[in-house]
Amino acid sequence: MNPVLVVHGGAWAIPDDMVEAHLNGVRNALAAGWKVLEGNGSALDAIEEAVVVLENDETFDAGRGSFLNRDGKVQLDAFMMDGSTLRGGGVGCVERLRNPIRAARKILSDSPHVYFVGEGAERFAEEHGIPLCDNKELIIPREIARLREYQTHAAEQPDLFAPTISHDTVGAVALDSTGNIAAATSTGGTLNKAPGRLGDSSLIGCGCYADNGSAAASTTGWGEPIMKLVLAKWSADRVAAGNQPEWVAQEAMNYLKQRVNGHGGIILLDARGRIGIAHNTPRMAWALKTSSREDLGIER
Repeated sequence: MNPVLVVHGGAWAIPDDMVEAHLNGVRNALAAGWKVLEGNGSALDAIEEAVVVLENDETFDAGRGSFLNRDGKVQLDAFMMDGSTLRGGGVGCVERLRNPIRAARKILSDSPHVYFVGEGAERFAEEHGIPLCDNKELIIPREIARLREYQTHAAEQPDLFAPTISHDTVGAVALDSTGNIAAATSTGGTLNKAPGRLGDSSLIGCGCYADNGSAAASTTGWGEPIMKLVLAKWSADRVAAGNQPEWVAQEAMNYLKQRVNGHGGIILLDARGRIGIAHNTPRMAWALKTSSREDLGIER
């Protein structure tokens, strides 16, 4: 099989002055993931490395630089899924992991369980060689100011779930040379979220899904409506029924808007290497690479 990699860096009304940072971020993630695939590495390894780059980039709402919750802390969620085995690994509400996708990968590979949350997830990570950090190391001044501004003027602020508000959840899907597909999603959630709130990103079938028999999907956007539709699995099932991923991705965004008035974006990839990229927000940062093509954009 000819490898394929697609990454995204959030779907919302990305301002003009933030476009280049978003494009640079997804470009760097694509390069990291493609290096793995080019060396005949697995789809799982490729998406892990791509997402780590995005988690380390303060442009996005994942890892360091994520939105702060109501208590002024970073709480992170991440999930990975292997399309060949249907094994998955996810963490939720972790506060001391720089790269939650690393812990998600360890759960997928080394645990009979699928999810760990909070302190239990951090303990599992530490026991498996992933160092913990202080939550303060994940907080940056930009987000302190953003939270303070929101809380000070909460009554005057637009709806937190409006498409004009940042939804910079990140993700990746890949097809490797052995014909296996995989998906990953990572996020810091929404600004001023209630402590303990879990979004769609780390929930199997909602923000992330992969099955060699259907497709790999990663979503971004307003989590609660995406959860209600189990949107990643909904999309994969339509590919399994014989529909083109390109068509399914757009249909998923239409369904999200029409059924529950939700907004966001999706990247979709099947085991034949067919790609779908769509969003119902003004912009979404994305990048893709195959053996014969490389492309990235902010609108599509």
